Amino acid sequence: MTGLGIDVLGGGSLLLVTLAVLAFFLYMAPIPLWIAAWASGAYVGLLTLIAMRLRRVPPATIVTARISAVKAGLDLSLNDLEAHYLAGGNVVRVVNALISADKASIPLGFKRAAAIDLAGRDVLEAVKMSVIPKVIETPRIAAVAKDGIQLMAVSRVTVRTNIDRLVGGAGEETIIARVGEGMVSTIGSAESHKHVLENPDHISKHVLSKGLDAGTAYEILSIDIADVDVGENIGAKLQIDQANADKQIAQAKAEERRAMAVALEQEMRARVVEAEAEVPRAMAEAFRQGNLGVMDYYRMRNVQADTAMRDSIAGTGEEAPHEAPHNPPRPGSR
Repeated sequence: MTGLGIDVLGGGSLLLVTLAVLAFFLYMAPIPLWIAAWASGAYVGLLTLIAMRLRRVPPATIVTARISAVKAGLDLSLNDLEAHYLAGGNVVRVVNALISADKASIPLGFKRAAAIDLAGRDVLEAVKMSVIPKVIETPRIAAVAKDGIQLMAVSRVTVRTNIDRLVGGAGEETIIARVGEGMVSTIGSAESHKHVLENPDHISKHVLSKGLDAGTAYEILSIDIADVDVGENIGAKLQIDQANADKQIAQAKAEERRAMAVALEQEMRARVVEAEAEVPRAMAEAFRQGNLGVMDYYRMRNVQADTAMRDSIAGTGEEAPHEAPHNPPRPGSR
């Protein structure tokens, strides 16, 4: 019994080792994939598949892509497919793009397709846009004609991918910006907004003639004006704002002149008061020099009193003139 148990244990261990070796061999050498490639006419050596495993390249991805290319009539080398995968590219997408381009009679080589894919662009989508153009709708763009009326327009731009300029060419944002700039320029050069409303096709023709697709990854096929709306009267609004500004400037200048007049009036009043303050001093000097007598002084006072009484009866409300002191200075007093 002991010898039989040892033989069974040894046989089980040998079976497990054999299964493990077989599983490792099938993993390193994918026999079903090798048979599928051979049956499809895209033969790949078994050692090549093992080498792909060692280079950490998934054989299923490479072989499946090559089978698709061979069935479509394209001869792609395994080294190119492996190199593109190791560079971080999408092998399946590149092969599908090459097949689509070949069926649509679009000249596209593997190196250019791989470069487009590694540049971060969707090469398959680019080929599809070459076959079926894409319509880009611009946002609502506001512009002002020469008569001061604001117009708001929306356009639809039909573009097709230019494969030759896809690497390094500008994208959709540049197309939208250039078309918007052309629309603003065209509307701004119009003499009247009515002319734009009557002939909106003039905008598309003028913008299209500028060659806005230069340096971009697309080719502009057409520019169509989808909608034109009338906005505000910007010219009248600017005139109103200018008139208000001029009014404020005039008011400020008038206030400045009024302040200067008030200051001048105050200054003149001060001079009058200063001059009136000199009268008693002059009278005293006249008394000292004998040029003014007492009777002359009293007659002057009587005239002043009569004038004040008449003003009071007439109700003029004017203030009484500055009175000289009742006690005249004595002649010769110091």
